[in-house]
Order: sequence, then C-alpha cells, then structure tokens
Amino acid sequence: MRHFLDFEKPLAELENKIEELRRMPGPEGLSIADEVTRLSEKADRQLRTLYAKLTPWQKTLVARHPDRPRALSYIGALITDYTPLGGDRAFAEDAAIVGGLGRFNGHAVMVLGTEKGTDTESRIKHNFGSARPEGYRKVRRLVEMAGHFRLPILSFIDTSGAYPGVDAEARGQAEAIARAIEAGLAAPVPFIATVIGEGGSGGAIALGAADRVLMLEHSIYSVISPEGCASILWRDAAAAPMAAEALKLTADDLRRFDLIDGVIPEPLGGAHRAPAETMAAVGEAINTALAPLLSQTPEALKARRREKFLAMGREGLA
Repeated sequence: MRHFLDFEKPLAELENKIEELRRMPGPEGLSIADEVTRLSEKADRQLRTLYAKLTPWQKTLVARHPDRPRALSYIGALITDYTPLGGDRAFAEDAAIVGGLGRFNGHAVMVLGTEKGTDTESRIKHNFGSARPEGYRKVRRLVEMAGHFRLPILSFIDTSGAYPGVDAEARGQAEAIARAIEAGLAAPVPFIATVIGEGGSGGAIALGAADRVLMLEHSIYSVISPEGCASILWRDAAAAPMAAEALKLTADDLRRFDLIDGVIPEPLGGAHRAPAETMAAVGEAINTALAPLLSQTPEALKARRREKFLAMGREGLA
C-alpha cells in the first residue's frame, strides 16, 4: 500500500478511487476504463502541480518518505561483487553505518552509507540511520583502507544525524565524527558523496568530505534538523516549517551557494515512486562525476578537496 504524505491528501483520494475502480467488476455492457483514464489523467495533473512548487518543509517530508530507496538499495543496484566489512576494531559493530568492497562500472571501490532500514525490524537494527562513535570510527577505518589500496570511495548519505545518547557522548561522539571528516579530507583517492535522503548535521558530513557532493532533487542537507532548529530558536518544534525555510536546506539552495556540486533530478512524485529509475540516474551521475577524478594524482586530489571546503563561506565573509 502506497504511503501518502500530508500535503498529498488530494492526490491520495484520487489514486485510491482509481484503485477501487480497477478492482470493481463493471456492470454488464458498461466499461469503467474511460473513468479510470479520466481520473488517472487528473491524478497526473495533480501530482505535477503538487511537486512543481514544493516548500522546503514539504521537501523535507519527501526526503524522509518511508518508501524512499535506502543506502543498501543503492549498493544492491549499483555495486557488484559487494563484500561488507564491519567493526571499528575498538569497541563494536554499528549497523547504522554500512560499507565494504565492491565494483562500480568495473572499477574496484570502497562504498559507505548511512542505512535507515525499510521496516520496523531493520530500522531498529540500523538505529534509524543514527550512528554511534564506533560507526564513525568504522568510516575512518574504511576510508583509510581505501586510501591504502588506491580505491575510489562512494558514499550514500541518509541520516537525521548522529545518535545523541549519553553513551555515545561518553565514548567520544564528536571526536569520532571529526576524525572521520579528517580521513575523508586526507584520502588520496577520488571520493564521491551522494545525499539520497536526509543529510543531517555532523552525522552526514562524516561521510561527505568528498571531491564531489551530489544531492537528489528532493533530498535535504543541513547542520541541524528543522525541528531541532525550531526548538532552539522559537522554543517550539511546531515551527519546523519556518525553520526549514530559513535553513536553506534544499538541493537547489545548496547548489546556488556552491556548497554541493550537482543536483540529480528525481522522477515525478519523488524517488519512492520510481526507485529503479532513481537509482539508475544516481549511478549515471556518480559515473560522470568520478570519471575525471580517476586520472588525478593523490596530491592533486587532496589539495583541491581541501581548498574546496576552505573556500566555503569566504565570499560571504569578504
């Protein structure tokens, strides 16, 4: 059963009516095909109208859609010969971070991702994509391994942020994230990061210190969630739509500020309506971004990546 977001209620009524008609045996001598066609055309127009003018808050809801393809979905679709690697070699395995070795379009690569899960059981297993320090230590370990074996790195970001629990703070959450970012900036190999859903706070940046950062059209990327921002600034999480507007967290906003390198269009209605088409588009975008980096020297990659992040905000400060 398709899950509809709050702003999609008019569309939900139409699509539910269409499904009822399709299941309904028509009276003898009467065809319901014409009515189904008419309603389908109306639903398509409604869908185009809705998605032509999404607000930042509505884009946030689309980025969080429960049926949106997850990191493991992209790994399964785009990476062949995938061999998962686990553990941080210090404390434990963190299932919120997935990663391992595989091949992308024939190239041996290291792949990383924040995994939210697709149902109740897997969401609990992966802690809804919110990693603890051991998860970010695993990121650092795999990034450094990729550098040692000269393997390009691909990451898929989809997290509301790092796990905020007391146990995570006690084990050095901030330091683990900082070390993961440091490893990304120092990697002597090409690094492509793609925000496929939510890109929340340092938990996302830990996998995003890359040569090229791409975003899906209806994904978001921000230093804090809209609800968290609203709670701090207005003491009211209900002000999240206002915070989403102020945060400039959409792909178009971030591309306009040169904080990301490319926006990948999504099928009409969002990635959850056509997962296979979306994942194919992401694969093509990654391949295009990766190709010119493969011939660059380790020194050039590191220097340009460092300059890329140091340059952010300079124009506004000048």
